[in-house]
Amino acid sequence: MNKCSGLLVVLLTARVIKGNVPGGARVAGDVVLGGLFPVHEKSENTDQSCGEKLYNRGLQRMEAMLYAVDKINSDQTLLPDISLGVNILDTCSRDTYALNQSLEFIRSSLNNLDVASEFECARGEKPRYKFNSTGPVLGVVGGSYSSVSLQVANLLRLFRIPQISPASTAKALSDKTRFELFARTVPPDTFQALALVDIVNLFNWTYVSTIASEGSYGESGIEVFQFEASKRNICIAVQEKVPSRADEGKFKDIITNLLVKSARAIILFTRADDARGLLAAAQALGHEDTFYWIASDGWGKQQQVIADLEEVAAGAITVELESKKIEDFDEYMFGLNPENNTRNPWFRDYWQKLTGCMHRNSSQERAPSGTRFCDKDVSLRNNNAYEQDSKVQFVIDAVYAFAYALQKLKHDLCPNSVGICDQMKAVDGGTFYKNYLLKTSFTDMADSFVKFDEHGDGLARYTIYNYQKNTRGSGYDYKVIGKWNEKLLMNASDVVWGVDPNKLILNQLEDGQTIYLPKSRCSEPCSQGAVKKMTEGETCCWVCNDCLAYEYMEDEYTCTDCGVGRWPNHNKSSCFDIEIQYMSWSSVFAILPICLSSLGIVLTLITIIVLVRNRDTPLVRASGRELSYVLLTGILLCFINTFLLLAKPGIASCILQRFGVGLGFAVVYGALLTKTNRIFRIFRLASMSAARPNFVSPRSQLFITFSIVGVQIFATIIWCIVHNPDIRYDYPTRDQVILKCNINDSAFVISQVYSMILITVCTIYAVKTRKVPENFNEAKFIGFTMYTTCIIWLAFVPLYFGTGNSYEIQITTLCITISLSAYVTLICLYSPKLYIIILHPEKNVRKLTMNTVKKPNLASAMPLIPAANAATTSSNQETLGPVELVKLRHLVSIQDSPSKSVTTETSEILNEAVTEDGFSCEKSSKML
Repeated sequence: MNKCSGLLVVLLTARVIKGNVPGGARVAGDVVLGGLFPVHEKSENTDQSCGEKLYNRGLQRMEAMLYAVDKINSDQTLLPDISLGVNILDTCSRDTYALNQSLEFIRSSLNNLDVASEFECARGEKPRYKFNSTGPVLGVVGGSYSSVSLQVANLLRLFRIPQISPASTAKALSDKTRFELFARTVPPDTFQALALVDIVNLFNWTYVSTIASEGSYGESGIEVFQFEASKRNICIAVQEKVPSRADEGKFKDIITNLLVKSARAIILFTRADDARGLLAAAQALGHEDTFYWIASDGWGKQQQVIADLEEVAAGAITVELESKKIEDFDEYMFGLNPENNTRNPWFRDYWQKLTGCMHRNSSQERAPSGTRFCDKDVSLRNNNAYEQDSKVQFVIDAVYAFAYALQKLKHDLCPNSVGICDQMKAVDGGTFYKNYLLKTSFTDMADSFVKFDEHGDGLARYTIYNYQKNTRGSGYDYKVIGKWNEKLLMNASDVVWGVDPNKLILNQLEDGQTIYLPKSRCSEPCSQGAVKKMTEGETCCWVCNDCLAYEYMEDEYTCTDCGVGRWPNHNKSSCFDIEIQYMSWSSVFAILPICLSSLGIVLTLITIIVLVRNRDTPLVRASGRELSYVLLTGILLCFINTFLLLAKPGIASCILQRFGVGLGFAVVYGALLTKTNRIFRIFRLASMSAARPNFVSPRSQLFITFSIVGVQIFATIIWCIVHNPDIRYDYPTRDQVILKCNINDSAFVISQVYSMILITVCTIYAVKTRKVPENFNEAKFIGFTMYTTCIIWLAFVPLYFGTGNSYEIQITTLCITISLSAYVTLICLYSPKLYIIILHPEKNVRKLTMNTVKKPNLASAMPLIPAANAATTSSNQETLGPVELVKLRHLVSIQDSPSKSVTTETSEILNEAVTEDGFSCEKSSKML
């Protein structure tokens, strides 16, 4: 700010107090320190700024500054050739009045701006300042209230005057962009608010109300408290503010508002007089033991707050800056009286207030009415009303900080000069503040370390008090129950509550300690796995809703689905991947199909071995060796499919599953279809023509069978190309993850349509060939096989889809169905052959393989074919002559007549006609 604008501010503002000399204590010196202290309480009358009541703490702080200056001036090691002076003013506990008082410091410092050089008296003399007898102010100690410091700091920074407060704790004062020349020997309220939150958290309180005094101290402090409380899930039920001019009615309204909610823990960030007003209102309304008071250092350990209000204040927990008692200051105070302390214009009133008597003046003969003179031996030493204020230490520290900074400045600029040198006078206040004041550190009279951080704040150390009954059983007193130095050091069991013991409930603290504490919460904490549903219009009350089984707690208000394949842990805090399930071979659902398949594989291999070893016997040749081997290979594949279906799903196993099931059925029923079709064609063509049927040779039959199987293989290849085989995860229920091949049930059934067509066609041919001659007897077994297979698969389809909710039962059902189909084919077609080959080898001859019928008399009388001719027919003949074909057609044409039968010779001719390299049917029935 330039000189002209600075002078303009001073002159315009000075008009407000023109002609009035601000009252205060002044001591001349080489360097003058200003002081701002609340010596008087604010007036309750709106027309007056100062009240008539003295504020004891304010006067003690004023005397502490005088005491510190006296100690420094008498110290030969600290500023030995420089004397300190003071200019102490009363702020009357009001910010606007303090701002006006601070103009005295501005007028005293105008020399620093060299404004006087611009003016000259009429006689050529330099002008001097009418009300300044102390000289320019180096810096200011004060004010006490944060609201006062905020106003004063804004003014002093314009004129580059540093300021150190011993009591202002507002958070805003740490902002160096606004208060660049402000420092304090106390910490900001940020740390005090943290201490209050730690206390609330210690007691497991989650629902509290707050009351703040209007102004920076209360509002900024409670703002920090609410912010820190929200981070610890501590809710605010009621927020109240005490106006600067609150009356008794306003205090009662606040207490009434607190009763609306269930919170009974009350956080006070108020000035001392506001705290007393609240206690008085609670007592007047009959709520002596309703609330649990937790108060800031505005209440601290002051006796004047709880005087005559002990019952309602009992159990209160208060926070006070950690300060140590300066014993030498007490001795200083004990030695003062109105006669020897004339530099303090208000000490006489202070003396009279504490002692209750008036100190005799040499000019006074009689005491005014209503008062009395004090005895000569009266002092403050034995006066119970006197107690050293907790901020005395910080006032002394502020004065010493200026002294040490000034000594360092002198050492740097003019160490060899005596007194104040010109270089020191020319130093800018901002330079002095940043380079010297903020870098000052020392150990004070109480052996406490003093220093400032980069924001100009002091170290944060607090003492926790509990207002409780004396151990002597009479009266109340503040008892130290803990400390706060970056963290809370306090035992909850040391607190003595002033409420009805029946209101205390058992609580378990974070350290595991179980203790009875008062309750201050709206709703009980939700159990594990439950979230809060907030009550409408409330921020701290809720009902608890359990999360669903598959949900986890995203936060205390939200249940979130873990998603498919995931499940919440036991405390619902997060989710984990569900264990993937697939058919285990040790499962009971796998053991049964494995046993069936294993037995089937053994029986099939035995059958193959027996047939191979007896491949040249009439019975094996008559059953068709090549197709039998193909058929048994298909049966073996069907049994192997069980192991493919039970294997852990993977790309390889999924491919084999697609090919295996269809291929096994295609081989089995393709071979059976070829057999039944061959028999049907032979008898059908024989009845219509003498020509030899096509494709009845062994090679032709194998070609037809492999062609049928090839269709299945081709279709499966196309299926794999269109829908690549892979694994997939199935989620039948939310707590299950099943590893499967990516074949859904419908696709699997559709893939077996070709096998079903083969089964159906085989069944139709089996029906059509059921009446061929008895020595073509394999047709009947094929028919029985197909009927049984149809029944099995008709039962399988609904059973397979009906068990879709259990993958184990579904796979077991499929495996057993495939195995049963293979068993039916194996047993029906090959058990009779094995019976003869193993147990009755004597029947395994050509004559017995052609089962004859009894010769009726009609056939004996009218033979159609001479026996001699029939006997000469070769079994290896591949073609029939014209005569034999005519006889065969005639034989077939007369089979429908019940009065006619076939002779043994005729039956042999028929068998030879349809036999090629041993392919024949062994049972006869009537041709359709």
